[in-house]
Amino acid sequence: METNKEKEFFSPTERAQVLIEALPYIQNFAGSTVLIKIGGSILVDKDLFHHFAEDMVLLHSVGIKPVVVHGGGPQIGERLAAIGKESTFIDGLRVTDKETLTIVKKVLKEEVGKGIVNAIVDLGGKAISISGEESNLIFAEQRNEKLGYVGDVKEISTPVIDQIILDGYIPVISTIGKDKKGQGLNINADTAAGALAGALQAEKVIYLSDVPGLLLNKNDPQSLISEISNTEIHAMIETGGISDGMIPKVTSCIEALKLGAQRAHLLDGRILHAVLLELFTDSGIGTMIIGGGTE
Repeated sequence: METNKEKEFFSPTERAQVLIEALPYIQNFAGSTVLIKIGGSILVDKDLFHHFAEDMVLLHSVGIKPVVVHGGGPQIGERLAAIGKESTFIDGLRVTDKETLTIVKKVLKEEVGKGIVNAIVDLGGKAISISGEESNLIFAEQRNEKLGYVGDVKEISTPVIDQIILDGYIPVISTIGKDKKGQGLNINADTAAGALAGALQAEKVIYLSDVPGLLLNKNDPQSLISEISNTEIHAMIETGGISDGMIPKVTSCIEALKLGAQRAHLLDGRILHAVLLELFTDSGIGTMIIGGGTE
């Protein structure tokens, strides 16, 4: 929250100028769907979490339609550890047996999702937490036996989200899907966010994480790439310039663009009001991914 010192730092004229700079962006994005994927690491930081909720309420208040997709890795890991169950990962995905799946469902929807909703409501906003397996929102197929109940998205059915938005609420989605037989499946939140953004034809899909964005040199935070095409991303993956946990994020961005989202962004969620800075300022922050090659 803003301190008295911060209030003194900005003069009334400077505050007015900020609003004037934001005005054309607000007008441009009004009525558009913006999907924001937030990771569990940001959710555990109370200050960052509060400012994120403020951003969602503000977007909704000016006519933008935010859709929140959330992870919950740290919270799930903590809950599993509390019952003496070790977390195992293969290629960055959590091995999910029946007991783990039950805990994942409970943590994502009843704890993380409910926490996001409560934060938004406390600020005067309106939000509803929904799991991807509800109302046939996310259909998936089991990836393989080794991972257990882990799925890949095969189909998105958007009417339930459309109705929530039409009713004036912010959808807060936990990424549990189900297969054609009704079996629940744990789905990587980055991957699900890309599929959902494409299905919703989102104006923007924004990934908030704990890195500045894409870096030309992974060891140099100052080498931020402000804009990149999917063609250039593929080249960086092939040469090792993009690796490890960043690969599923960028591939999800590319998939979102291919399916119909207009722009994809990788932002540093550790920056206060990162979403507002990207949407409503001339300079923006982070990395924007666009379709096609460069001209």
